[in-house]
Amino acid sequence: MKTLNIKVMALALGFVFSAGAMAQSMSKDDYKAGKNKISATYKSAKAGCGSLSANAKDICIAEAKGTEKLALAELENSYKPSVKNHYKVRVAKAEGDYDVAKQRCDDKSGNVKDVCIKEAKAAEANAKADAEVQMKSTDANAKAMEKTSDARAEAKEKVTEVRKDANAEKNDAAYKVAKEKCDTFSGTAKDTCLNQATARFGKS
Repeated sequence: MKTLNIKVMALALGFVFSAGAMAQSMSKDDYKAGKNKISATYKSAKAGCGSLSANAKDICIAEAKGTEKLALAELENSYKPSVKNHYKVRVAKAEGDYDVAKQRCDDKSGNVKDVCIKEAKAAEANAKADAEVQMKSTDANAKAMEKTSDARAEAKEKVTEVRKDANAEKNDAAYKVAKEKCDTFSGTAKDTCLNQATARFGKS
């Protein structure tokens, strides 16, 4: 399975990077051809998963879907480069990575599986928060360059607020992971673990 997946990912990602190289000269025909190529690559990758079974097949399909989603986002950003489309690329990658990680968690059981899923969700939340900070910071800075010093100061304050919100989202995700890990304990040990997690992440 590992060898198959590496070949599938290499084939699909090969197009992603070639699409990026066309960013400056991509025509509408190039764009349509790119979409068709991504679709064909996905179908081929999905067909390759057919020889697998159980969770190995689910992981393979999740990887194929994630690669397709990322390739489409990359293509769109190459065809119409923008801060928002670049953000969508990062979101597509975060969501694809999460879907694959979540499928891999199915090979586990009990609390180990629960923690695995929470950690995968936390990683997705972190990646999306970072992507949002970058998008809003870039947009605010670009607009501020065209305005007065007061407007630039306001934009800087807005960026600081965005980063604060992103950090809060990351903190919440990490807290959920810590709480889930406490389920491996019981009684006083579990209470102590939960209290420590609450204190560590500033929850009440």
